[in-house]
Amino acid sequence: MSVKLTKRIVDGAQTGERDIYLFDEDLIGFGLKITPAGRKVYLLQYRFQGSKKRMMIGVHGSPWTPDQAREEAKRLLGLVSAGQDPAEQKRQLKTLPTVADLCAHYLAEGTMHKKASTLYVDRGRIERHIIPLLGRKKVHELTRTDCERFLKAIAEGATAADIKTGSRGRAIVEGGPGTANRALGLLGAILTFAVHRGMRTDNPAHGVRKYRENRRDRFLSQEELARLGEALAKVESDGGNPVALAAIRALILTGCRKGEILGLRWCDVDFERGCLLLPDSKTGSKVVLLGAPALQHFGTLPRIHGNGFVFPGVKEGAALVGIEKIWLKVRDLAGLKDVTLHGLRHAFASVGVNAGLSLPLVGALLGHSSESMTARYGHLASDPIRQAADRISSQIAAALNGNKGEVVPLGPARQAKAH
Repeated sequence: MSVKLTKRIVDGAQTGERDIYLFDEDLIGFGLKITPAGRKVYLLQYRFQGSKKRMMIGVHGSPWTPDQAREEAKRLLGLVSAGQDPAEQKRQLKTLPTVADLCAHYLAEGTMHKKASTLYVDRGRIERHIIPLLGRKKVHELTRTDCERFLKAIAEGATAADIKTGSRGRAIVEGGPGTANRALGLLGAILTFAVHRGMRTDNPAHGVRKYRENRRDRFLSQEELARLGEALAKVESDGGNPVALAAIRALILTGCRKGEILGLRWCDVDFERGCLLLPDSKTGSKVVLLGAPALQHFGTLPRIHGNGFVFPGVKEGAALVGIEKIWLKVRDLAGLKDVTLHGLRHAFASVGVNAGLSLPLVGALLGHSSESMTARYGHLASDPIRQAADRISSQIAAALNGNKGEVVPLGPARQAKAH
């Protein structure tokens, strides 16, 4: 049936037992399909290289009105006149990869040199930020504006959620500028991978201005370290887990990351040379030189038969996990509610800097040096980093014991019982 397709005609079109087709009497091939369910779809019917083709333009309603659909039909017929098949182009477009497809390729092929812990975090950012906001977008269509909106949406909490994981687990997905910045950083890395794979010629995430973050580095004064030492002693005397408290002391005295301490094995502790030989840290394998109080602290810890971890857990052969709960008790008792476990690493660094040690020297102690472990291992005894480790851990040990002048060795943790 041929009619003049106007809004009045389209709105008043009735349904039937089967699809009904109305074609425009002015523009050949432009039509409307009405399904038995009442769905009204604008379409274009044309011939290309002798074959009859039909393609959908859009469903009646916002944004498609009869006039807008007619203009689109004219554009498509112009492509046909120019020797192009718009239906085939649309089919090919559907086969082009989406951002979700790109993320899957990236996780399968672009993360070979990433640590398992980093990959775990990447997966979380992909599943909880990138795919929900950009997953359906075609890779070649992604623009800088899309990336800027992506950053803003996460910062404003668009992807924030409290997700149940398993029978007891929960994943708290937060928004904010910091989360948004790191998600954009990962998106940029994924798009760089897309460029290398020939999916794009540019990276639209490059140059997007990130949010300025308020750094949460928290440094402890000598008086605060003294309060922390008192709190550790009090929690221990009240029956707190001695293994967990010993791990916290180790964090304070070494400047190590939490994962490096909780995953530490006795085979990684070299008492003869006074160092920790970490085979796998955030920055790769490295040597952590120990000051005298730190070395003494490790020397007081018992070894559990059948468990090679320095800080053993409850399960046989397992490492200690979950020291956050006892840390909250210690820090609250010490009146340091704004100090995180990672803040102990900052405290270690600040003691060294305040003592006049150079930034490169403190950075080397914290594992920020690029020198190989082998090159450093041969001269540990005379390395100035050794003196820095002694100076920092001795000053911290003295403060923990409430002494701001003479260095007092850190008292040993209460002996852990074998599990």
